[in-house]
Amino acid sequence: MPDTSPLTRPEAKPRNKRGSTRARMLVSAVEVLRERGAAGVTIDEVLTRSGAPRGSVYHHFPDGRNQILFEALQMAGNTIGTVIDRDANGGGLPLVRTFVEHWERMLGDSDFTAGCPVVAAAIGPLDDEPRLTEVAGEIFDGWRAALGRAFAADGFDEPDAASLAVMCIAALEGAVVLCRSSRTVEPLREVVQQLEFLITSREFVRRNGMPTASHRGVHA
Repeated sequence: MPDTSPLTRPEAKPRNKRGSTRARMLVSAVEVLRERGAAGVTIDEVLTRSGAPRGSVYHHFPDGRNQILFEALQMAGNTIGTVIDRDANGGGLPLVRTFVEHWERMLGDSDFTAGCPVVAAAIGPLDDEPRLTEVAGEIFDGWRAALGRAFAADGFDEPDAASLAVMCIAALEGAVVLCRSSRTVEPLREVVQQLEFLITSREFVRRNGMPTASHRGVHA
């Protein structure tokens, strides 16, 4: 069953055939990027998955494979970034939970073959597509900024909001890698449990200050 969560749902289907073929090719490229990394995104694989005719490649993508790869990465990053931007005012923890729900569906629906396409691009060989790492970094910067705004909406100051954003993205992306290698979503659930504890603890400190010795039941 395909994932139709807001983090992966494609844009409204184009009305013309040309747009539809182009969109199918990009969606297929995103799928391959998730599963096999940048090196796996070949024209043959994109055509096989999308069902597009070979002649459509340079019709829709004059620069060939490189253009497909870059636009697929941007599509993946922008789709997730749009959801983060949309829900940022709802606070950090609900947004973290949205990510977890998305990844549990994605991992289960793909039989643990799909990872994050932005991570796949970021860690790919530099001599393959050197600009992919740069573009992936820009996407991560956008995610961090948006998630930082979500924590700022919770009342955290800018340094704490930015730090929490980095921690959450790094922990969740790492958990996805562990889930793929162990073929279970348990690492993701364990990580989010710890993130929830961290976020609520930081919220307590923000509101009440650091506990003193007397608060901890320690007497001189």
